[in-house]
Amino acid sequence: MNGYQLTFYTEKNRRHGHQTVADWLLHEAKQLGIHGATVINCAEGTGHAGAHHAAHVLSLTDQPVQVILAVTEDEADRMMDVVKTEHVHVFYTRSPVEFGLVGDDEHESAGKHFSLFHRRPH
Repeated sequence: MNGYQLTFYTEKNRRHGHQTVADWLLHEAKQLGIHGATVINCAEGTGHAGAHHAAHVLSLTDQPVQVILAVTEDEADRMMDVVKTEHVHVFYTRSPVEFGLVGDDEHESAGKHFSLFHRRPH
């Protein structure tokens, strides 16, 4: 399937309302029916204004975070509309990608399959 990779760049301590920006983005993606997101906590980075952001031993509040979504064009448009409507100040990239699933659940190993969200016995 062809679509987009939406990547939002923020810091661990950035907030929108009572949630962190990363948690808010995940919540909104789920509300839109977007299935799957990856959050990556980064060691360090430089923001669009040139400020250096890094995780420190005693404090992770300034730690850079990426929220990555692989979405259809419609999902990308709807996600961006929500971010704009809510006036969330966040840097993003939108890149064309091909995505999909490979393999078949029925042919997994004989062991049990565990997921972060649910356990599915074979």
